[in-house]
Amino acid sequence: MEKLLIEWLMEKQLAGDTVTEAIICEKARAIYTDLQQQTPGTSTDEASGELFKASWGWFENFKKRTGIHSIVRHGEAASADIKAAEDCLKTFAGIIAAEGYIPQQVFNCNETGLFWKKMPRRTSITAEEKRMPGHKPMKDRLTLALRANASGDCKIKPLIVYHSENPKAFKSQKIMKERLQVMWRVNPRAWVTRQFFVEWVNLVFGPNVKKYLQENNLPLQALLVLNNAPAHPPNLEDDILEEFRFIKVLYLPPNTTPILQPMDQQVISNFKKLFTKHLFRRCFEVMESTNLTLREFWKDHYNIVICLRITDLAWQGVTKRTLTSAWKKLWPEVVSETEFERLESEAAVVEEIVSLSKTMGMDMDEGDINELIEEHSEELTTEELKELQTQ
Repeated sequence: MEKLLIEWLMEKQLAGDTVTEAIICEKARAIYTDLQQQTPGTSTDEASGELFKASWGWFENFKKRTGIHSIVRHGEAASADIKAAEDCLKTFAGIIAAEGYIPQQVFNCNETGLFWKKMPRRTSITAEEKRMPGHKPMKDRLTLALRANASGDCKIKPLIVYHSENPKAFKSQKIMKERLQVMWRVNPRAWVTRQFFVEWVNLVFGPNVKKYLQENNLPLQALLVLNNAPAHPPNLEDDILEEFRFIKVLYLPPNTTPILQPMDQQVISNFKKLFTKHLFRRCFEVMESTNLTLREFWKDHYNIVICLRITDLAWQGVTKRTLTSAWKKLWPEVVSETEFERLESEAAVVEEIVSLSKTMGMDMDEGDINELIEEHSEELTTEELKELQTQ
């Protein structure tokens, strides 16, 4: 149980999340109960987790054995987070005023997981996948980093990290990675590492921002706003190449991402809804033009190459209005009164997904779609943690 709990904590740390003692103990009990239920001959009392209480004594010993002190917060930290966010707003406003940054020059970036082959839970495909021997849901996961400016008119090529260097679909279709609409990187856990992030800044972000500023006759200065995720080097400015040293970095305080981070304010959710819309549309078009069933397309013809094409369509589909509205908490002065219109637009995307699903014979509603979007950021299950541990 503790080995899987450490995997879970590592995932939390990668995402820039910090957790309380109570949350860790709750997760420990859940993993323990899952493992008990998977053990042949386990009694009802044992399976209920009554043999493991995740007590204070266990937690203190777990901390000593694993050294997790730095990512454990106590309950009173919540109010401190709000205070840190308020202080950050003042700091940000001061930097904007002092340096004269305009929305075109200020960028934000965030990472998100994407289970690109996941279907809504109520579909027969999902049920069948779960019954298949050797089914490995983690193998369908990639990590995606999205970045854009506050004016919403400069989107940067995304960074994608996958578990396989050369997927079968790359080989069969003779894909050249350097021509992809994403920067392709690989590690077994599909994690964005500091090395990958620095490479992206110097090979993609820097050149694109410099070109954008010059083409728009804007001063050669830029501000990159980041959260404190482990993938973001704490001294990133030192790693930036000399020709891109006009880029300055501002780190949001720990635990303020949900409060301040622009990309966290519906942009990633909007992207995932658009991804789902284009995926369902692709399914529908294939079914209309061939004799393939939905199950046959999903299992045998939907691959990582198609996923990357859909990723590009979805990212291009995120509007300037959505990107600008995301700054409403950190930089409200640049956001016009478009929030209601943006929400209306998102609702229309969900309605189109529902319509497409029904055309393909799937009995789904808006709740199913929203659940699917949320699942991309869900807690990893015990089975998924086991797979990470194996890798």
